[in-house]
Amino acid sequence: MTSKIISNRISKVAYIAMHSSPLLQPGQGDAGGMNVYLDRLSHTMVGRGVDVTVFTRRFDRDLAHVIEVVPGYRVVHIDAGSIDRLNVSQMQDHVGAFSDGVIDWIKERNRSYEIVHSHYWLSGRTGVRMKDMLQIPLANSFHTLGKVKDATRHPSEDTSTHTRLMTEADVIARSDCVIASTPFEFDDLLEHYDATPERLCVSAPGVDHAVFHPGDQHTARARLGFGTEQIVLFVGRIQAHKGTSTAVEAFADLLDARTSENLPVMLHIVGGASGAQGRWELEECRRIIAQRQIASKVRFFEPQPHAVLADHYRAANVVIVPSRSESFGLVAAEAQACGIPVVASNIGGLPYVVNASESGLLVNDHDPSAFATAIAAILDHPGFAERLSEGALAFSERFSWEATATRLLELYEGISAK
Repeated sequence: MTSKIISNRISKVAYIAMHSSPLLQPGQGDAGGMNVYLDRLSHTMVGRGVDVTVFTRRFDRDLAHVIEVVPGYRVVHIDAGSIDRLNVSQMQDHVGAFSDGVIDWIKERNRSYEIVHSHYWLSGRTGVRMKDMLQIPLANSFHTLGKVKDATRHPSEDTSTHTRLMTEADVIARSDCVIASTPFEFDDLLEHYDATPERLCVSAPGVDHAVFHPGDQHTARARLGFGTEQIVLFVGRIQAHKGTSTAVEAFADLLDARTSENLPVMLHIVGGASGAQGRWELEECRRIIAQRQIASKVRFFEPQPHAVLADHYRAANVVIVPSRSESFGLVAAEAQACGIPVVASNIGGLPYVVNASESGLLVNDHDPSAFATAIAAILDHPGFAERLSEGALAFSERFSWEATATRLLELYEGISAK
């Protein structure tokens, strides 16, 4: 169906995503939900008649300076620092060069934008400079907040740097609109950053229902080469704050409680380790697997393209999302769009994405045994699982990229008219 263009005022938007290109495969390195957000939003905005430029840092010398993804949506690679996959802490020293590169590219081509929308705190610094130097209204989405992440951080993870926390506060104060993914993130901005309510807006991310939709489980398993055992699925970057090791511990507890009457069950983990701490988390997962003697019951998969990832969801009986912090929870939304019940942490934006006891179950305190109990309630009670599956599909309809684009265009128009 053709998208209806609802805004004549907003015709050109600049998205800033220094640390994570929308062209990267989600699940690798720092690529995750934000990449999906930028790519799907950009495609949807083009369908609304909006010209989109995404500025990101060049991480590969073979990348073209400008890649036209589709007519009206391009990704511009800016040289800032070494041509290498730098982690976020390494990129901090190159924000100035990145900002200069973005502004120079715009000036050299005499480009104009009605809105700059920066994503994450690193990009927020560039957004503020563009607002000041080019007189463009600024919207900012953090996707993850340092103070909120610190409050539930795993002991193995570093705390947020002073630079990050100060930058977040500055970007919040100087943005025309700070966009929260859920009402819970809205409250976090008020509580932890003393944000001005009038500058805060809520716009939830969407789900691509053309890709993530229900399908026959047996057909999906046949395409992936899976058997008939029940499947518990974890999807995401392997990091402590995503709770990968919690998922493994919970699965081991689940196996300990199984009886001969229960069906065989496997844990599938789809995603790659992110940075040095991600490698530590992967080693922790492998340590637990060895200690609990469950190696034959756990399979690891590299990050998957969306079409294949959708089959992983459809092949599963339940998806586990044991995050320690989550501004939204795109994996939970995608799984539900495929009709799969979710067991998730009762934290951050996840209670907004998962309708408790209707589309999935929420677990407190990151307790592996509590996750195991919730998973068993779904695996061992087909009637309950079917009801949750129907509820998951119905609840997922509230999240779409069309709805996200509509809301953002309303917000863009509001701040551009000031």
